[in-house]
Amino acid sequence: MAADTTAVGQDRFITLNGLRTHYVEWGYEDRPAIVMLHGLRSYARTFEPLAQRLGDRYRVLAPDARGRGDSDWDPKGEYYTESYVADLEQFADRLGLDRFVLLGHSMGGTTTYVYAARHPERVGAAVVEDIGPGSSLSGEGAKRIKREVANTPPDFPSQEAARAYWRDIRPNISEDALDSRLRHTLAPDGEGRWRWKFDLAGIAAARLDPDPARQVDLWPYVDALRCPTLIVRGGESDFLPAATMAAMTQRNPRIHTVEIPGAGHYVHDDAPDLFHHRLTRFLRSSEVVR
Repeated sequence: MAADTTAVGQDRFITLNGLRTHYVEWGYEDRPAIVMLHGLRSYARTFEPLAQRLGDRYRVLAPDARGRGDSDWDPKGEYYTESYVADLEQFADRLGLDRFVLLGHSMGGTTTYVYAARHPERVGAAVVEDIGPGSSLSGEGAKRIKREVANTPPDFPSQEAARAYWRDIRPNISEDALDSRLRHTLAPDGEGRWRWKFDLAGIAAARLDPDPARQVDLWPYVDALRCPTLIVRGGESDFLPAATMAAMTQRNPRIHTVEIPGAGHYVHDDAPDLFHHRLTRFLRSSEVVR
């Protein structure tokens, strides 16, 4: 039987478009593959609790996007959708993923829409967590994230200070999710302070002062989806309006939607049991299985 990486998840590295990229692998190599893409200020192991629950049935692969986690920072500051899609294209090619499920949260959801629309032969099903057309461009959620990115401190005097920072902007985050976030997004700088493991300056520049030509209208990609697609919205989210989610189902009958009560933008963190339940029910549906 192929190697089992179900419980812990194996850290691996691959070069994508000239950047050394870290990814984590759970499950068995001979099982159906799920690629999980994290959000703007997140990291591969944000999906660890979910991946561990899926590892008996699937091979789960979660990369740290360029500029995050243990992946290289981009010296050119190419933190745009086209770059993330290009990285995913090479990732799938290098790992020989001919057919797989693609799951993306927030920024990773944008990549999911675009890649799935462009590569219908490879994506058997798509799952998008709390993002839709316009989410990153306007609305209360977009404004909030811009404020948070602009006001993110470059470092902290202690892990306790970092914990208080995250607790302030995400008051409902669980202790387990917060511990994970602190463990994987911060590192000591050798001078008594804790610094981000992601390229704060480069990511902030692309988010706060983007090149208009690099911004993406997601509606054409939503319309072009040819695989079964599940959109998951947090019931308390300010980022994906319910009206936008409804409009997506009207425009493309392949799209299914679910709202998770009590969850915010980080649905997989805020309601892990319900998220897992809805995801597995979708993946086991006859539409996806066939």
